[in-house]
Amino acid sequence: MCALEPRNVRVLVVDDQGGIRQLLQEILRSEDYDVKLASNGYEALGVIEGFNPHIIVIDMKMPGMNGLEVIREIKSRDIGHGVFIMMTAYGELEIVNEAASLGVKYYINKPFDIGDLLNLIKKIHSPDGSEKLNIS
Repeated sequence: MCALEPRNVRVLVVDDQGGIRQLLQEILRSEDYDVKLASNGYEALGVIEGFNPHIIVIDMKMPGMNGLEVIREIKSRDIGHGVFIMMTAYGELEIVNEAASLGVKYYINKPFDIGDLLNLIKKIHSPDGSEKLNIS
């Protein structure tokens, strides 16, 4: 299977911090990704149904509904089949283990290097990683 061009890769960024959402949107759009934003888990659930993202970059700690709760809800509703990248703080091993049990394979520690996140996203939709994406 061939890699998708960035403009064909839909990325949803879910984070309660507006500055992080804005930064990721600007950087990902400058790389030609199709990007949508959500400021919390409830908003993310609504965006997923209409946007069907290939990659979901989601913060672990958010008010109201944390990242794990959002992932559980997505899976229970069967509304999204994207690849998750969990943004988490150092020292949250228990949370990382729980996320892994929900199928999360990719993590990035906050604070993160934007280059590392971009490389991870590129790796996921590369020829070697494209089988992980639900390409539709």
